[in-house]
Amino acid sequence: MSRIAYLGPRGSFSEAALRSLPAAASAEMLAEISVPAALNAARTGVVDAALVPIENSVEGSVPLTLDELSNGVPLVIVDEAVVAVQFALVAPRGTKLAGVRRIATHPHAQAQVRGWLDVNLPKAIVIPALSTSAAAAELVDGGCNYDAAVAQVTTAEIYGLEVLADQIADNPDATTRFVLVQLPGSVPASTGADKTTLSLFIHQDQPGALLSILTEFAVRGINLTRIESRPTRKQLGDYYFSVDIEGHVSDSRVAEALMGRHRVCLDVRYLGSYPRHDGNVAVLRAGVTDAEYAQAQVWLTKLKGN
Repeated sequence: MSRIAYLGPRGSFSEAALRSLPAAASAEMLAEISVPAALNAARTGVVDAALVPIENSVEGSVPLTLDELSNGVPLVIVDEAVVAVQFALVAPRGTKLAGVRRIATHPHAQAQVRGWLDVNLPKAIVIPALSTSAAAAELVDGGCNYDAAVAQVTTAEIYGLEVLADQIADNPDATTRFVLVQLPGSVPASTGADKTTLSLFIHQDQPGALLSILTEFAVRGINLTRIESRPTRKQLGDYYFSVDIEGHVSDSRVAEALMGRHRVCLDVRYLGSYPRHDGNVAVLRAGVTDAEYAQAQVWLTKLKGN
């Protein structure tokens, strides 16, 4: 039986995302206290894989996850899951909404219920937690320095809490994307509806650095589904680019683009090619299919007289 770590404790959105993946059907699931802890468990072989949040439709990417995957012992993404996120305000039984003065939750969750809090608990102080479920779990012992938590409504049943208010998210259609990562090994076969994630480190900050990255993909008809810059933590103004592109490393257009980036970048960290959660197949323009790349290679070989 495989072992998979996730950002816990029980009742987290990470747990819900993991349960939606085929890999969890026959796996032992281990809750970890933080994203770094879950990833470290995969890096050290304590578990076979780890599932962590990477992107939210309201707040954007999870910087901690991007930076952890872009540095340290390499890990690669082998699958992804997207789950709807809805929040409730939970508290120990007997707590009244009017008596809530301090609330704990994950910063991404706080951002998604800010409007509701401003209207219903405008004077409440919000304390950051490692996860929404961790905030709820701490309420059980009664020794925490807050009165309630913003978390999944299921945490109320898991930890014996009371739901003071349900469906409090400002955007009812919010979703969070999670990735399943493991130590590098065999790349999952192409499904025809895949995504590839990369971290691109440039030699130095210079005019046209971003344009050169975009051009490398654009000329090969590769669509970027996400791109953003993150500090390398070395000095001010030193950044790397984190990107998701449509396609699989076995696709000729993607492989050629990666080689092109490798020639000019300080480093290219390949973070995996994996099935898209939505199953959407990339729409390719003329001239960038594998068959057309193969035809061009045959033509070049004939030109060289081989």
